[in-house]
This record gives sequence, structure tokens and C-alpha cells, in this order.
Amino acid sequence: MDTLYTDKELIQLLKLGNKSALDEIYKRFHGVLYSHAYRRLPDREEVRDILQEIFIYLWNNRKTVEISNLSAYLYTSVRSRILNAYRNKKVRERYTQSLQDFINSGADTVEEHIREKELVALVEQEVSALPPQMRLIFEMSRFQDKSHKEIAEELNISPQTVRTQVRNALRVLRLKLGASIFTLFF
Repeated sequence: MDTLYTDKELIQLLKLGNKSALDEIYKRFHGVLYSHAYRRLPDREEVRDILQEIFIYLWNNRKTVEISNLSAYLYTSVRSRILNAYRNKKVRERYTQSLQDFINSGADTVEEHIREKELVALVEQEVSALPPQMRLIFEMSRFQDKSHKEIAEELNISPQTVRTQVRNALRVLRLKLGASIFTLFF
């Protein structure tokens, strides 16, 4: 095809399905469009993809696309697709960050759950290490929510003995577990 065709003539030939018109448009505009796009989006592969999409769209929609100024149409198409690329990139980044936050929060939850189980096991171990009578009174007081009077009646001992045993158990556990863990549980 002769390169002496005007842009308007190329558009008319393109609308008639002349493949050589598309080739000529490609030769005429590809270099400047690539340079224009690359200044705004310095990713060679993405720029190539954008230009390819524009020329494919132009060919596939040649009968219906309304073009009064070929150069303006092509530059506007490039700008529009670059903006879409940035928008899509931001959406992907937000999605990736959201997914990462979810994964991180899930990992924190799992870690917290594991730590909590370990702490409960440690408390249970220290409670079970108490002397038998002290452990029984402490468990009735803290885990069965019985009053000192109820424990005293059930075990046939004085309420003062129950109070002393609970106080001693708490003192031992505070020493064994440390103040910070102790306050979490008691």
C-alpha cells in the first residue's frame, strides 16, 4: 500500500476491510505511540500489550468505530488504556495487601491460640503440682465457683482453713507463673 494516503483515506479503507490500511496505520503510528506510552508506563511488555490491544480493537471494530482524527483517536486510546493499567494495578495491589493482611491476621490468631493453649497447659500443670488438699480446695473455689462456706461444709473443714488454703495456693501460683500470667487467669 502506498504511504501517500491521508489518515482520512486510511480510515475509509480500514472500514472497507482493507488489511493493508491497518498495516499502514500500524507502521505510521506504532513508533510514536510506543514512545508516548513508554514515557507514562515504563514497562515494555505492558506497553506492547496495550498497543496490540488497540490495533486489534481497531481492526475488530473497524465498521462501527467513529474516527474523525486518527492520530487523536490513537493517542486517546493509549492514554485510556494506560489509565486502566494503573487502575488495575492499584486494584491488584489493594487485593494483594488485603489478602496479606488476612493471612497475617490469621497467622496471629493461630499463634495466639497456640500461646493460649500453652498458657492454659502451664497453669493446669502448676495447679496439679499443688499439694492434694490445697489443689482440691483451690479447684473447688476457682473452677467450680463454690464459696468458702460450701467447700468447708463439703470437706468437713472450717471456712478459715479453706480461706488459708486458697490464699496459699494463689501465692504459690503467683510465684510459679509470674505476676503477668497469674493476673490473666486469677
